[in-house]
Amino acid sequence: MKVPQIAFSADGPAASRIALGMWRLADAKLNRGQIRALVSEAIEAGITTIDHADIYGGYVCQGLFGDALAGDAALRDKMQIVTKCGIKLMMPGSEQRVKYYDTSRAHILASVDDSLKLLRTDRIEVLLIHRSDPLLDPDEVAAAFVALKKAGKVLHFGVSNFTPSQFDLLASRLPFAMVTNQLEFSVLHTNPLYDGTFDQCLRLRVSPMAWSPLAGGGLLMSRDERARRVRHALGEVGQDLGGATVEQVALAWILAHPARIIPVVGTTNRERVKSSAAAAGLTLSRDQWFYILEASAGEPAP
Repeated sequence: MKVPQIAFSADGPAASRIALGMWRLADAKLNRGQIRALVSEAIEAGITTIDHADIYGGYVCQGLFGDALAGDAALRDKMQIVTKCGIKLMMPGSEQRVKYYDTSRAHILASVDDSLKLLRTDRIEVLLIHRSDPLLDPDEVAAAFVALKKAGKVLHFGVSNFTPSQFDLLASRLPFAMVTNQLEFSVLHTNPLYDGTFDQCLRLRVSPMAWSPLAGGGLLMSRDERARRVRHALGEVGQDLGGATVEQVALAWILAHPARIIPVVGTTNRERVKSSAAAAGLTLSRDQWFYILEASAGEPAP
């Protein structure tokens, strides 16, 4: 079974129910052929949404990806590229004193031009503001978004790590709807279930994206009591489902939520890509879903 396709929102672009994240691409040290094989295999499995950010790999991951896929318009047309901007990292030789956020119109426009050049593409399907900036001017961000959309450089827009009130503030200045909010969410990080972010996504019929859906690997490797408890529950449910892995059940648990959450898996291992895709074929009962939630919370649902 292939990962099914949905739309980010009523007016948004297509998306796959599971996305492939590129934040580890530089660490993997793959050559161009291996990157092409990874992306091609993901697309073959139905994972067509590819998640980037300008800062990934110390600003090198977009370039690695673009170089690997350069000149293959047919492959490019099979995917939706999501990328982010707004974080300014301290890099060697930089005069910056600290990492900071920059959501100025000038920075957003320059970052998009850099992303287009590095990704070797003429458009970005979805651009996200990576973090909410305490100095964010919603009118200035809106002006940048409108200019990028008018130029055809970015087709749709969203945010990442925004609270509902921050989302609403920026949305109030835009002449078009934002299509997603990318948030940290996993069985070990369940805050969005309770802080209003998923409620807002359901109200707006916007599919959120979930970064670190396996808690940055902690769900599989951490030795603390909570992680062990959750792994045990995931393993039991996996056996109930015919031998599904802990990783697959953890993704299926996210996919079961009615907000139509899109988990972003960060693996560069092709076998793990295929294994992650298989999670889209799992259906958890309410008993199984709440059993896993109880293991995470350490207590029954109130």
